[in-house]
Amino acid sequence: MIPKVALSDQTFRCLRDFIYELTGIYIQDTKKYFLENRLGRLMAESRIATFEDYLGRLKSQGNGALRQLYDAVTTNETYFFREPLQFDVFAKHVVPRVMERKRSIKVWSAACSTGEEPYTIAAVLRETAPAVKATIVGSDISEAVLDSARRGVYTSYAVRNVPPSYQQKYFRGDNGTYELEEGLRKSVTFANINLVDDRKVRSIRDVDVIFCRNALIYFDDKSKRKAVSLLYDALAPEGFLLVGTSESLHSVTRAFQPTVIDSVVLYRKAAS
Repeated sequence: MIPKVALSDQTFRCLRDFIYELTGIYIQDTKKYFLENRLGRLMAESRIATFEDYLGRLKSQGNGALRQLYDAVTTNETYFFREPLQFDVFAKHVVPRVMERKRSIKVWSAACSTGEEPYTIAAVLRETAPAVKATIVGSDISEAVLDSARRGVYTSYAVRNVPPSYQQKYFRGDNGTYELEEGLRKSVTFANINLVDDRKVRSIRDVDVIFCRNALIYFDDKSKRKAVSLLYDALAPEGFLLVGTSESLHSVTRAFQPTVIDSVVLYRKAAS
């Protein structure tokens, strides 16, 4: 069953504002078609006739309907070794700096989608700093992508940039499907965390390095400031935040000390 009526401008704004208040994700007026298509499929599956009825169900049914909503509106473009220069700087410069202060490292991959990023971090640490005790957390707002991440099974597209030595060691491939090596899979813990939810972000503290790449681009300025402030609080003193190579915190916050290493910009929290 498809929606009986199109998404009106008024209902679009109501849905957009509802999503924004919950997630910090801001859907621009020009993306009305995106919301209409994504939510229309959910409505068809649930036999909901109108977008107004769907909004009412979201407000009344709670977590189950909201989980489906989050799965529908989040973008999950990711793959292993995305923006590889950042991983080089992480291994060659960031990890040694952390090791100057302590004997372990805690890394958080925020908005990790289906897990390629935190698993890349885990593999890089195994290969470049095998003696370091590492705690790696991957988080996302979508339970569906977290379930996929925990399974650790990927397509040839996801692993296309994996160096041959890593692929041979950490993946078992068959007919275009690649299963992650069990030890590496178990080295990452996954959690459902909304980056603008104070309570959930407070569950992670004393992090040495946070990767939050290509997620803040979906937030407006207000939500970016809140999310970045919460990420700042999650970092240990002298901890590092990495955002996407096309992103900048210049207009978002002055709390960090920007550092450039091998053309990679890192944001460092000052020592307490």
